[in-house]
Amino acid sequence: MLTDDVSPPAKANPLSATLRTLGPGLITGAADDDPSGIATYSQAGAQFGFNMLWTVVLTYPFMVGIQLVSARIGRVTGRGLAANIRRAYPPWLLYAIVCLLLVANVLNIAADIAAMGEAARLVIGTGSAHLYSLGFGFVCLTLQIFLPYRKYVRYLKWLTVGLLAYVATVFVIHVPWQAVALGTLWPTLRWNNDSVTLIVAVFGTTISPYLFFWQASQEVEEIRAEGPGHSLRKAPDGALVQLKRIKTDTFVGMAFSNIVAFCIILTTAATLGLHGVTDIQTSAQAAEALRPVAGEFAFLLFALGIIGTGLLAVPVLAGSAAYAVTESFKWRNGLDLKALQAREFYAIISLATLGGMLLNFTPVDPIKALFWCALINGVIAVPIMAVMMLLARAPKVMGTFTLSRRHTVIGWLGVMIMLVAVLAMFATM
Repeated sequence: MLTDDVSPPAKANPLSATLRTLGPGLITGAADDDPSGIATYSQAGAQFGFNMLWTVVLTYPFMVGIQLVSARIGRVTGRGLAANIRRAYPPWLLYAIVCLLLVANVLNIAADIAAMGEAARLVIGTGSAHLYSLGFGFVCLTLQIFLPYRKYVRYLKWLTVGLLAYVATVFVIHVPWQAVALGTLWPTLRWNNDSVTLIVAVFGTTISPYLFFWQASQEVEEIRAEGPGHSLRKAPDGALVQLKRIKTDTFVGMAFSNIVAFCIILTTAATLGLHGVTDIQTSAQAAEALRPVAGEFAFLLFALGIIGTGLLAVPVLAGSAAYAVTESFKWRNGLDLKALQAREFYAIISLATLGGMLLNFTPVDPIKALFWCALINGVIAVPIMAVMMLLARAPKVMGTFTLSRRHTVIGWLGVMIMLVAVLAMFATM
């Protein structure tokens, strides 16, 4: 008797299926741990030891909440964050936010590119940090301009793997886990200008405005990449699937971001802090200080992580600025378009990246640039988060996809925490 030799369909691998759902949220979370962020976390660990670990634990739910809001706005409306602000609020508010975002992003790009160049010099052991910085800047710019969106996103996803270097570093050093638990759950801090300013810097680094604009715009890019895809307001049938994907993507991406930040603070606290090395100003300086304290392998992992995360963060910083500006003036934008189809969009990406590169050849102090960047991010995060919450609760904007009561409470708590932190910083200055 003949039988059909037909194999049953292979069961989908749950892990593989989950990985395919990760995209804008994962990339956004990984880009949050940029070289300037690494410098802030390193300074926190070196100066205050394990007593700063609680900050990244506290910010996680609020970071998830606000990034879910930005992603939801993009997917539901089919427009980026700046485009939605333009339609709902006076022009002066939009232009003020976008100008401050642009300044902060260019300063951030400058600090990140400088850190990448210095890290490369440390790893190679010779050469000019400025020349390495130029090389990294041109690589980031070239990939953004010439790679199609789908290939570009795959490249960014793979770069997130570089952040695992900071998780690996924890396993090649001695960690007093009892002290880690105590510092995380019951920290002892002197509440003065130094500690409050650093807490605000950690908050501003973790919950950064450029991430809001980037994730919302990436959801719009995903709609365009689907071909005839529509926003959820126009095609509500796919809402359950898309909102579930966004939730998984954002929860995983922000968890990845905060675990890496936790590991950086832990590593520097367990090595530099315990050995009295407390004056850390840049991520490259943190890597160099690790060498005599934690060994060559820990130094190498830390330094290579700076380069990997910089290659991820610089395009996100330049891209978020370009989305914000072009949406403000109704110019064409999108990484799925070629350079000649979106001249203004790619011109802003180019100017932001080149501006950051050129700042490294001026008398501008990169340490002061980092300070002003963190200050601007912390200050503008509060009104932007408030505007996002109002947009996400408005039926005129979101239709039937307005925020739930629970999500609204978490979102506004995040706004209040950022506001209190910024006010405390100004009060103690």
